Amino acid sequence: MDKKDKLKLSESDICDLFITPAIKAAKWDPVTQIRREVTLTPGPVIVRGNMSSRNKKKKKFADYVLSWKPSLPVAVVEAKDNNFSIAHGLQQALGYAEILQVPCAFSSNGDGFASHNKAAAPGQDIETEHPLDQFPSPAELWGRYKTFYKIEDQETALVEQPYHIDSDGKEPRYYQVEAINRTVEAIAKGRKRVLLVMATGTGKTYTTFQIIWRLWKAGEAKRILFLADRNILVDQTLVNDFKPFGTVMTKVKNRRIDPAYEVHLALYQALTGPDESEKIFRSVSRDFFDLIVVDECHRGSAAEDSAWREILEYFSSAVLISVWN
Repeated sequence: MDKKDKLKLSESDICDLFITPAIKAAKWDPVTQIRREVTLTPGPVIVRGNMSSRNKKKKKFADYVLSWKPSLPVAVVEAKDNNFSIAHGLQQALGYAEILQVPCAFSSNGDGFASHNKAAAPGQDIETEHPLDQFPSPAELWGRYKTFYKIEDQETALVEQPYHIDSDGKEPRYYQVEAINRTVEAIAKGRKRVLLVMATGTGKTYTTFQIIWRLWKAGEAKRILFLADRNILVDQTLVNDFKPFGTVMTKVKNRRIDPAYEVHLALYQALTGPDESEKIFRSVSRDFFDLIVVDECHRGSAAEDSAWREILEYFSSAVLISVWN
């Protein structure tokens, strides 16, 4: 295409005619690995008196998010029209890469790609430019991701385990993906104690479900105990966020832990009591649970005489995820 004609193209045209074909030519799957115009932040809320609205014009979205697996974003690409330089959008792409916590950012004006690689080895150039036909392959960017997060080969199977996608297409938001991936990666590295801190209203139960789902599907956790201190937390979790576990899940009741189930939701009060005969958690072996999740762990679980503590000490071999808001 003549340069004068290329200068007349919109940013969308540049994406469709040059950037997307170049990424596809590097063997990126357009269905599972390439996402366009991905909203990262929805924009600030403007309050006027008793009325409020969201300023959608100031929302942040990445032109492209590239993923090794649907659960593993590895890079962002920022597009500009051909009136800008190849590297003009790189700083913007780096901001989006920071939000997504990915090591690679790219920008393009349709003539080539500018690249920033946080996983570059000592002595390698962190920022480079290369032609359209030399965009990195999925395997190459996955390798950079593994280097950046120090993921060993034996940890890969668990880290790659996809999250659950509902029939209606619901999937984790970007900050939930970050929380899920960092937690799963920590457990893949052998961490036995993980603290997950999320603000109220950010979907911590859904995030917790996705972590448990990936560990369970990967076979890393075969029996799971989800502990809470209020019935409403257990009951809502059972019928809402944890519903995909279906028939392998149960709520502990009638003072009995049923070994026929794999996912157990329980009030800590249902597992213990002042008398030894009421401590039903002792009815199963110490290694019965592989994973224990304590919801709202700040609600008294740290106290030395806490009832949570004796349960956690009994199942001390299990991986423990403490959820704090």
